[in-house]
Amino acid sequence: MTMKSLLAVVMVLMFLLPVAAYAQAEAKIDTGDTAFVLVSAALVMLMTPGLAMFYGGMVRKKNVLGTIMHSFVAIALVSIQWILVGYSLAFGPDWHGIIGDLSWLGLKGVGASPNPDYAATVPHMAFMIYQAMFAVITPALISGAIAERMKFSAYLLFILLWTTLVYDPVAHWVWGTGGWMKGLGVLDFAGGIVVHITSGISALAAALLMGKRRNYLREPMPPHNLPLTVIGTGLLWFGWFGFNAGSALSSGGLSTMAFVSTHTAAVTATMVWVIIEWVHRGKPTMFGAATGSIAGLATITPASGFVGPIPALCIGLLAGAVCYISLNIKGRLGYDDSLDAFGVHGVGGIVGTLGAGLFAEKLINPSGADGLFFGNPHQLYVQGMAIVVTIVYSFAVTFVLLKLIELVVGLRVSEEDEVLGLDLSQHEESGYTQ
Repeated sequence: MTMKSLLAVVMVLMFLLPVAAYAQAEAKIDTGDTAFVLVSAALVMLMTPGLAMFYGGMVRKKNVLGTIMHSFVAIALVSIQWILVGYSLAFGPDWHGIIGDLSWLGLKGVGASPNPDYAATVPHMAFMIYQAMFAVITPALISGAIAERMKFSAYLLFILLWTTLVYDPVAHWVWGTGGWMKGLGVLDFAGGIVVHITSGISALAAALLMGKRRNYLREPMPPHNLPLTVIGTGLLWFGWFGFNAGSALSSGGLSTMAFVSTHTAAVTATMVWVIIEWVHRGKPTMFGAATGSIAGLATITPASGFVGPIPALCIGLLAGAVCYISLNIKGRLGYDDSLDAFGVHGVGGIVGTLGAGLFAEKLINPSGADGLFFGNPHQLYVQGMAIVVTIVYSFAVTFVLLKLIELVVGLRVSEEDEVLGLDLSQHEESGYTQ
């Protein structure tokens, strides 16, 4: 072969090798899994407007738009944070098990090829946008604890800092490659620790620091529009199938099991709540049924991909009973968690994370672990340790953040603005014209 011919062959190979590599990467993508993850991402996104309606119907009518705005604006603000820096902090290359580095700043290097560390059959970008929707709804959950009294400017600053300093690190601990909790074998299929405990405990810290609403427990503050809350409940329930089943990151047996477990826990918690309320108060209420279903959905979240239908039923039973008690002792404990973000999400996340330690079964998910009832008591210890660390970290950072924000812009609206309502005082608009 002449030198000229050899050079020609080399040039052809140089052209073909990148094409072959690209084709190889593309061949790894499963279009069914990709469609499933993208649809699941859309379902999880819908949960945040659903949360806006769920919370919006529960406040007084003078605060309905301000409350809805808390959830809606989180979609925009947290998404921008996630694209610029959040995804890299949560899922980027590990730094000492604590946080991701900034290698993926602005989604640099996050493209169409799969990342086998997270989802080997879907584009890396699809996994990123799916996880973005989790990041969006989590700080929005906290808004339920400070409804009807927090400045909008303070809220914006808080959720931006909170997502960066609480959500992103904890997501890396539990789900990120190299995260220290993941290394210990902590089980959290879809966010009992990362979403519900962080937001629920932070909600408690915010409620304690913000103080009670004016005339709390001295005047009635019933939900102003229960049908709106029920519509929000339906959207949340619908979206939760993307939240939990979608966390399998592939369409198949595991996602199906997570779907069934999610629904089983939700319906069980709903009926348990209705029955307990009927016995306790003499009448079952629609408000109670809606709250019970959300409690069941939140509680099954960490265990949904590790348990079968009967354990899911048991977890739903615990969710309905324990969360009902937590909401009904709130008044005696003297704090004003306006819309029960801690009582439902914080308590539910804790119960569900322990439930994974009790009921998880490798027969359901080989990449998980067996729980206490399947011969592995150590798993319950690991789950409990993760709960305690997350509680302490979330509460402490939230408390410090709110104290700093209070010094900079102030946390609470004036008494005059609170009486007027957040819709007019913060946004100069009203949810109702009559």
